[in-house]
Amino acid sequence: MTWRQNVRLRVRTCQSARSEWKAARDEWKAEYERSKAARRAAGKKPGFPDTDHPGPPPTGFTLLPWLLLGLGAFSNLLQGETPNPWIGGLGLPVFNSLYIYVTFRSFDRVKRESVSTRVALGLMGLLTTGLALGYGGDWLTFFPLLGLATGAALRGRGLGRTGLLLALYAGAIAYVRGGWDDATGIGYATFISSMVTAAILGLSEAVRELRAAREELARRAVEKERLRFSRDLHDLLGHTLSVIVVKSEAARRLAPRDMDAALGQITDIESVGRQALTEIREAVTGYREGSLATELTRARSALSAASVQPVVRQSGAPLDPQSEALLGWVVREAVTNVVRHSRASRCEITVEGAAERVRLTVTDNGTGTGTGTGTTGTGTDTGTGADTCEGVGGTGLKGLTERLAAAGGSLTAGPAPRGGFTVTADLPVGADELTAATPGAARQPG
Repeated sequence: MTWRQNVRLRVRTCQSARSEWKAARDEWKAEYERSKAARRAAGKKPGFPDTDHPGPPPTGFTLLPWLLLGLGAFSNLLQGETPNPWIGGLGLPVFNSLYIYVTFRSFDRVKRESVSTRVALGLMGLLTTGLALGYGGDWLTFFPLLGLATGAALRGRGLGRTGLLLALYAGAIAYVRGGWDDATGIGYATFISSMVTAAILGLSEAVRELRAAREELARRAVEKERLRFSRDLHDLLGHTLSVIVVKSEAARRLAPRDMDAALGQITDIESVGRQALTEIREAVTGYREGSLATELTRARSALSAASVQPVVRQSGAPLDPQSEALLGWVVREAVTNVVRHSRASRCEITVEGAAERVRLTVTDNGTGTGTGTGTTGTGTDTGTGADTCEGVGGTGLKGLTERLAAAGGSLTAGPAPRGGFTVTADLPVGADELTAATPGAARQPG
């Protein structure tokens, strides 16, 4: 390779490093403007630190001030203390260009691990060795700069071994040129610059990843709370509106021949409406607890108003509030489906409690369909027996399936062997997870 080709190669390297530097500078400025806009939107002055916004990510600009370590070598060139100054005058800008190229690419994971970055780092090592052996003195300070670029580019498990070998190598070169004093100082500075740079940049990257993970967890928590509230609202309004519709139809049928009975149904409608308002207010604040006994009483009333004979059997020890709340939701949803879709004349509700588990069964003698929609009434189940714990019925039963599964229980629904439709809920008694699974479980203000 002739000296002209060598010069052209070095010029192209400098131009490439300059373009990388300009692109990184523009990106940093844009990110800085976005961070300022975010602070202004939050009502904070740009001059004060923002603890909520991390600001623009670190770039190669944070490592540029360390190039001032080469001022000693530059001063030697200006004062004519360097033999063959054209070699040093050419080596200094080439080293700076390689340093800028490596450090700016070190803040992008893909570019940092690319072959071109490793090749540029190797060229830096060769150039530093040549300049240090040729001139010594202030030119030895290029080794700490090489260690800094190495720490920025080679973050990982092998960095400690690489940094130690580089420090020993730099110390050996410094010993050849200046003795033990230069060897210990340059070796120590090289090792510290590589280790500290890698530690700081790795910690900064980890903090940003943790911040992103925290934001993602917060977003998922909001989505989970929205899903919980939508389930509660569906179950509340689905059952309540179904009862109101059934009792309104009963009042309309009774009005021409028995006004007192019709007024009784209208009174029940008023009572159900008031209770629904109370439950919705409690659901909004998140302090709602269900009661199995209350739901069984409401189930008897709703079934009787729909001309369905209710049969309720309950055995076993008293249940804890969380178990009652979950089973109360099952009773509410299952009875709503019986009233709206089954065309049944009889509905049996059985609660069997044991030492460790409790089972609730709701069986009707209707047509054997169970949409589980609760409010929409758009039946999708054909009664084929395919309704099991996975994907039972519609929105209501699917929501109950998820709740019971989160509490360690299960929900199955499908046609009964002797006709009709059966919903069975099986739940462990006293499980700690029930509090989280119960919709609207009481929360302490935080």
